[in-house]
Amino acid sequence: MKIVLLTPGTGSYYCGVCMRDNALAKELIRRGHDAVLLPMYLPLTLDEGAASPDSEIFFGGVNVYLQQKLALFRHTPRWLDRLLNARGLLNLAAKQSGMTATADVGALTLSMLQGEHGHQAKELAKLIEWLREHRPDAVWLSTALLVGLARGIKDALGVPVLASLQGEDSFLDGLPEPWQTRSWEAMGERARDCDACIAPSRYYAELMGWRMRMPTEKLRVIPNGVAIEETSNVQRPTSNAQPTVGYLARFIPGKGLGLVVEAFILLKKRGRFPGAKLRCAGAMTADDERYVATLRRMLTDAGLAGDAEFLPNVSREEKAAFLQSLTLLSVPANYGEAFGLYLIEAWAAGVPVVQPRCAAFTELVEATGGGILCEPGSSEALADGWEALLAEPAKADEMGARGRAAVEREFSMPRMAERFVALTAEFLKPEIRNSVSSSTR
Repeated sequence: MKIVLLTPGTGSYYCGVCMRDNALAKELIRRGHDAVLLPMYLPLTLDEGAASPDSEIFFGGVNVYLQQKLALFRHTPRWLDRLLNARGLLNLAAKQSGMTATADVGALTLSMLQGEHGHQAKELAKLIEWLREHRPDAVWLSTALLVGLARGIKDALGVPVLASLQGEDSFLDGLPEPWQTRSWEAMGERARDCDACIAPSRYYAELMGWRMRMPTEKLRVIPNGVAIEETSNVQRPTSNAQPTVGYLARFIPGKGLGLVVEAFILLKKRGRFPGAKLRCAGAMTADDERYVATLRRMLTDAGLAGDAEFLPNVSREEKAAFLQSLTLLSVPANYGEAFGLYLIEAWAAGVPVVQPRCAAFTELVEATGGGILCEPGSSEALADGWEALLAEPAKADEMGARGRAAVEREFSMPRMAERFVALTAEFLKPEIRNSVSSSTR
């Protein structure tokens, strides 16, 4: 099967979805499929080698922005577009992304969802030209924010187009009006152009089905997966090791980092585990640094500056070592998390979790037995959960082992790729579907 995956890049920080898509493309290639990962907007920032290192960037961020703001750039020659798509310029633009006004982001989001009728129609024409030349059997869109491309691709190539669902609700709900309402309406309408929309959890499939008014038959669930080979020999800390609470996600309020710091201060004040440490790892942009500085001041004021550590933008190897050092992990995201890739990363390393009883967390923790659930939005409840696990090391180890077994069984990258191929094959032309079925037997 020849498949093209389109995924937006960040240009300046690690993105879990980018890394998932890259790992998926590499696994598909390993299985004998012709998979190409095409970055959009900005270069991909990855913690391993790129699946398609020589791929050009489509819908380059500078071109997309200028075409949105100035009609002149919707008709510029290709040579100028190529200059504006230079990786160095895009990387520079990525560092200035925080300067874009929310109204501009809203208008641009709607325009992209309008596809061939949006201000970036020229960029869609370039993508279709490339796809016609390379003739894929199917196209996958990394996010439903790209469903505006589906109609043009299907009309031009006659191939199935599928879209992943992952966090679109929190992004759209953060847009100002009228862009929020108009973008939700456009996404719901254009998602019907896709052959299927795939959520990483039942929770998110039901939520987005309701919010986009999607027919049930168009919605499927494929859980995210991670590579588990590099954590297969991880040595878990012994029961008498220093208790260490971990956080692994971007350093932003929405992921609950502030709640983690508050709960840690409370844990230390209680005095039951005086030697406990806090280690936080994840993506951090220049804008995020100011937020982290406020958290550092909170810890300093509590006399705990030496007990907490922030590790921004860790490499793949550094992340593996970080997970190895943890007793437990918590990422109490305060919005409706669609999945939580950090959970299966922790479980792959045998680390149990303490998570709020909400969103996809309930579904995942109850299905795996890899941790405990607590009241959402409460630093006291979070600290209570930590104390419960820290007080029973054997129970924590057992939960970590259950999580590890669940990842091997249901949440590995090979398992995700297997489901990915099976679902895509449902929509392929019969002759291609038969060849895919034969090759996977």
